[in-house]
Order: sequence, then structure tokens, then C-alpha cells
Amino acid sequence: MNLSTAVMLGVVQGITEFLPISSSGHLVIAQRLLGWKEPAVFFDVCLHLGTFLAVLAVFHKDVRDLVQGGIHLTLRRPFMKSNPRRLNMQERIFLLVCVGTLPTVFVGLFARHALESAFASVTAVSINLLITGTFLWLTRYVKPPVLKPPGLTRGKQALWIGVCQSMALAPGISRSGATISAGLFLGLERDWAGRYSFLLFVPAVIGALILEGAHIKLENVDVLQTVVGILTAGVSGYMALRILLKIVRKGNFFVFAPYCWLVGALGLVWALWMPGMN
Repeated sequence: MNLSTAVMLGVVQGITEFLPISSSGHLVIAQRLLGWKEPAVFFDVCLHLGTFLAVLAVFHKDVRDLVQGGIHLTLRRPFMKSNPRRLNMQERIFLLVCVGTLPTVFVGLFARHALESAFASVTAVSINLLITGTFLWLTRYVKPPVLKPPGLTRGKQALWIGVCQSMALAPGISRSGATISAGLFLGLERDWAGRYSFLLFVPAVIGALILEGAHIKLENVDVLQTVVGILTAGVSGYMALRILLKIVRKGNFFVFAPYCWLVGALGLVWALWMPGMN
């Protein structure tokens, strides 16, 4: 891998990780149809680190509240003399993220590899992209609810959004697309639906980094390529996140649907035309 490839992979990772077009789906199609090689585990982990830093840069206040809520709930509250049942906003957000993360933890531990292998063909990924495009398009018919504080989100809503996130372990199903769409369908306010989706991203990517990091082999690591990959993934991811949030807040999340349909349809045509590449 040369420096230009590191830049290209970083940009692709940053853009497709956050825009609702499925980074894993693009990787599968590119590998099968364009002959791209999957990056080494270490470099792949570094790209995810870059996108993780982008989330921290955009949502640093929300992540701070998440961490403070977890610390207060688990370390301080049990020892308070008065222990009221009413939780503050930070504690509620922490619990909502925990509930939403449970399905992904379960699927990631017990069914991740089976899910990835079962849906790693170009045909399956293309169908998943068509599905992604469909639920993105349906968000245009969701009426914005009366503004509600994030803390009023119910545990059942968080759990269903978490289930949708776990489905995104299948290549072609966009994580951001599935979680934000689910939030909108369940009545979450637009801005909070986007913010909650990427708060769920934080524990999900930390878990993925730990799982992938266990298989890292630090052999023939090019420091310059690695740094460039992290920076390009972080910068492109930051820009993609900013663009996505503006689109979600305006109620135009469905604009990504035609692209998903186009890529999915082209993938199906190619898979039928060249079945040996599937």
C-alpha cells in the first residue's frame, strides 16, 4: 500500500462511515468488483480511530455528558445519603445509551462473524443497500414531533434503535441510516435522533476497536501511511458528520436514498452479469 492509497482509504472510510450509505457495503463491493484489497487489521483499526476522533470533535459536549452521567450513576449515586429515583439528564442519557448498546453487544459477541459472512456477497450487499435506501426514503413521510428533551426518550425506543444498529453489522445496512431512521420513526426529534445515533457509535466503535485490536500484528507498519490514514479519516469524517447533521435537522435525510438504490441496483446487475465475482 502506498501513500495515495492510504489517503483514498481514509477519505472513503470517513465519508461512508457517517453518511447513511454503508461503509462495509462499499468495501465488499469494491473488493469484489474493483479488486481492492482489504487493508491490514492495524491500518483498519487506525482508520476507525480516525472516525472515532471525528465523533469526539463534533459531539464532545454530548460525550462529556455521557461520561459524567455514567460516573455519577455508577460511582457517586450509590453512596449518596439521599438517593432519589429521579435521574438527571446526564444519567438518563447514559442509561439510554447502555440500553441501546445491548443488542449490538449480543450480536457482536455471538453472531457477528456469521452475519458478516452470510451477507458478504455482492448480491446480498446490494439487496441490503436497496433496503437501506428504502427506509431512508420513508423518513420523508415522518412528521416532526413536538420538541421533547432527550431525557424523555423511553427505554423501549432506545432498545429498538439498538436492534437496528445491530442489524447494521450486515454489510450494506448503514449504521447511521438504520439508527437515525429508527429514531425518526419512533418519534424522536430530528436533532436528538442524530445525536443519539452517534452517541451509540461511541461504545460500538470502542468495542470494535478492542475486538479488532486483539488481532493486530505490528509487522512492517508504515508510520507515515498510518498517520495520514488517521488524519484523512478524521477530517473527512468530521466534514461528513457536519453535513449529515444539517441534512437531518432540515428533515432531508431521504436524499441519500437514490444513491443507495443506484449502487444496490448496479451491484445486482454486476453480480448477475459476472456471477463468479459474487
